[in-house]
Amino acid sequence: MKQWYALRVRSNFEKVVQSSLRHHGLEEFLPTYWRKSRWSDRVKVIQYPLFPGYVFGHFDAANRLPVLQMPGVVHILGNSDGPIAVAEGELNGIRLAVQSGLPVEPWPLLAAGDIVIVKEGALAGLEGVMMRIKDQTRIVVSLTLLQRSVAVELNRDSVKPIGHSILTYVATTAGKINRSGSTVTSLR
Repeated sequence: MKQWYALRVRSNFEKVVQSSLRHHGLEEFLPTYWRKSRWSDRVKVIQYPLFPGYVFGHFDAANRLPVLQMPGVVHILGNSDGPIAVAEGELNGIRLAVQSGLPVEPWPLLAAGDIVIVKEGALAGLEGVMMRIKDQTRIVVSLTLLQRSVAVELNRDSVKPIGHSILTYVATTAGKINRSGSTVTSLR
């Protein structure tokens, strides 16, 4: 059965792997964002991967050998039992944030915070963790398997709390995967 998997790739090989997946007829997803880079003589806006070193591929894990043989692919994220699929809802949240046209940026994985849902606008229905940074409200959408997150700026009035703690949310939406990538049997 085809599912989305996170591929660990060599440094700066994200677009090479994306192209290889596409060339082999597989769906791929490489979320990116724009950032200003300064040199001594100029400032340029450059596109960077939101998750450096990772590309997402949609394929059957039983037939993963062609994917592993692609130039730049290091391995598929998983544990001793094999590859672990990325939660479809989390990946759709990242896709929605990137396609919304709102400013997005990489964000470290959070350990605590209020879970919110966006009630209006381009991101309506998106769930994430609400943060306040320097009087700006951001919603953070996480990919637990990669232990990475993405922050999107939005109006505070456009979100409403769901009422779950972040630990409960991560354990239930990520297929009960802990920080080391292994399955959690109980939460204390």
